Amino acid sequence: MRTDSSPGTLPAREHLPAAPAGTPVLDVVIPVYNEEKDLQPCVRRLHEHLDRTFPYAFRITIADNASTDTTPQVAGRLAAEIPEVTTFRLEQKGRGRALQAVWSASDAPVLAYMDVDLSTDLNALLPLVAPLISGHSDLAIGSRLARSSRVVRGPKREFISRAYNLILRGSLQARFSDAQCGFKAIRRDVAQVLLPLVEDTGWFFDTEMLVLAERAGLRIHEVPVDWVDDPDSTVHIVRTATDDLKGVWRVGRALATGSLPLDRIARPFGDDPRDRDLKDVPRGLARQLVGFCVVGALSTLFYLLLYSGFRVFSDSQTANALALLVSAVANTAANRRLTFGVRGRGGAVRHQAQGLVVFGIGLALTSGSLSALNAATSEPAHSTELAVLVAANLAATVLRFLLFRAWVFPDRREDDPAARAPYDTTPYNTTPYDTTPYNTTPYDTTPYDTAPFRAGAAADGTWPDATLHLLPVRPHDTDSRDSR
Repeated sequence: MRTDSSPGTLPAREHLPAAPAGTPVLDVVIPVYNEEKDLQPCVRRLHEHLDRTFPYAFRITIADNASTDTTPQVAGRLAAEIPEVTTFRLEQKGRGRALQAVWSASDAPVLAYMDVDLSTDLNALLPLVAPLISGHSDLAIGSRLARSSRVVRGPKREFISRAYNLILRGSLQARFSDAQCGFKAIRRDVAQVLLPLVEDTGWFFDTEMLVLAERAGLRIHEVPVDWVDDPDSTVHIVRTATDDLKGVWRVGRALATGSLPLDRIARPFGDDPRDRDLKDVPRGLARQLVGFCVVGALSTLFYLLLYSGFRVFSDSQTANALALLVSAVANTAANRRLTFGVRGRGGAVRHQAQGLVVFGIGLALTSGSLSALNAATSEPAHSTELAVLVAANLAATVLRFLLFRAWVFPDRREDDPAARAPYDTTPYNTTPYDTTPYNTTPYDTTPYDTAPFRAGAAADGTWPDATLHLLPVRPHDTDSRDSR
């Protein structure tokens, strides 16, 4: 069920319509920092591949992360020679910062990026973006860890990559296979809602974006890739790994406390079959039953341990009441988050109060069972007491689930006609270029030294200036790494 905040209004997934001649469908961003040697052959090779194989208009954007060598001059010459190439200049380093800036300014409906070394074989590019163009998926990533991928790299990087993804699976329950492959794409309408939630401006940007997308219910398409390690990579492995672990801790803590407003984008599309009003199919009943049973089993074990502990220094009725009270509070909190999907602190006190009413009913059932047992025999065995309590708790559990579902955590969509209405399918942004600030955090408001993107401009060669200068996305963030 939805949380207390309002959902997002992304449009339903649709196949991108045929665009007017010259309007780019794909914008491929190449973040660079001091890449004067590799930049020109990389861009020319990528342009030749797209020009030969890609069936739509495209743009290649060079995102210069405050390079101190001749990279800006090389990028400027490429933009002047090739109509489909343009360049951005940022005055702070950070791959995430570059992608935030360029993706927020682009007018292309599909946004991608790749590393300048082109370690990933370009034949995977069309399979990467095709599901986004067709409307099947929201994000797409290249995976070096898929079974059919063919990867050439040293044992050190192989170990680090696999260890990092195991950490993500164990700590953040990530299900995607490769977070750090520099070969990803996203639909622009999804990026406009998802990226403001991403805080990292460096190498952890990819991981944070994917974790939030997955937790929000967005569809991530994975493409097996052929990948050859770049022995001249300037990435500082130890420093990057340390910063990534800090990012894992930060995101994990935010997810655990419910401070991330993921309901802003959770299940935003109107074509989700789970949002259809199907007769005789209770919404989410199967998933809720599984979650409730798991929580109930753990709560019962917790209750029995508490009862055994309290029984050492109190009578059976007092021990039962205390154990049931403590386990009921924990049970309500667990069901609130895990079974019924309520995030955040809104309504938590009310839910606990209602849970205590349900607890009172359970207390009456279990206390009545103990009274009946004591009436039948004056000194029942401890094992007999536990057996009676288990049976009484099973009956109380069934009643607790029904009350939780119908009263404590009701599906508001069943009560609110507006919530049952289909999602707004109006395009997220119908103007050629959205001039609204991408992030509402106050930044330096000095005007950009550029004209905004104009659809088709890169294709007809009418840019007023081949180099676009952007202000830093987050001036208060610093990134000491040599990000590319």
